[in-house]
Amino acid sequence: MDVARKLEASFLSEMLKSAGVGKTPDGFGGGAGEDQFASFLRQAQAEEMVKSGGIGLAQSLFEALKERDHGGH
Repeated sequence: MDVARKLEASFLSEMLKSAGVGKTPDGFGGGAGEDQFASFLRQAQAEEMVKSGGIGLAQSLFEALKERDHGGH
């Protein structure tokens, strides 16, 4: 996975976390182990989302960097 796709996957993983995906109920009692597992699960989900086209963040970053490197021409 290239750098832009890794960045997009990390971004999506954080969005999933913010949305509460994988959050264990407060009374469940699994602690840090469950939180770590949920983090791995979110990252895997985000990577699959990127493989399926993601939200276009990776492509947008690539295009912006390409423009910058070519002086906007």
